[in-house]
Amino acid sequence: MPTEKIKRNYRKARYVLYKETLVDFKEHFWAFLGSFVGMGIIAYLQYDKFAQQDYIFLIGSFGASCVLVYGVIQSPLAQPRNLVGGHLISALVGVTAYKLIPDVLWIAAPLAVSFSIVMMQITKTLHPPGGATALIAVTGSPAIIKLGYWYVITPVLVGSLTLLAVALIFNNMTSNRQYPTGKKFTKLKNKINLATRFGVKQ
Repeated sequence: MPTEKIKRNYRKARYVLYKETLVDFKEHFWAFLGSFVGMGIIAYLQYDKFAQQDYIFLIGSFGASCVLVYGVIQSPLAQPRNLVGGHLISALVGVTAYKLIPDVLWIAAPLAVSFSIVMMQITKTLHPPGGATALIAVTGSPAIIKLGYWYVITPVLVGSLTLLAVALIFNNMTSNRQYPTGKKFTKLKNKINLATRFGVKQ
């Protein structure tokens, strides 16, 4: 019955809204600590390599990633495959778009973002901040443009791996938080916990 389906969806939406508006100070603490350390490491690594404008642009997409990776860790868009793969693919697309159409920014920029979305969808690595990563490759200052495909390695790959490493530590420091999510990761984590508890060598 359509009415029952509407009621069921309404109950689900109300429950999700309720959960999202709960104030959990422990969750806020770990989200703050993880994002602070992750972004702090990236900021330190980038500080001496780029001009101030480049520095701001470079961490823009990583700031958006922090919201997902430390604040909404259950989201499919925040999982390691999406975090690293999304940024990596988008960076590749962005640099390629600029190299193909370097003199027509109003075509290269939307092309980079649009193709990065499609490529992330195809590879199942959808990560919203990836769109910004692709855009930065096209609209960045000469220092970023000069990097060419090195932009994919550093800062993009190095930065996303840094965020992931910090997320794996801080998102698993309490029993209430688990990252990555998914059945196979849960089984692996339980296996490691049992092995640690009983001193079993894997």
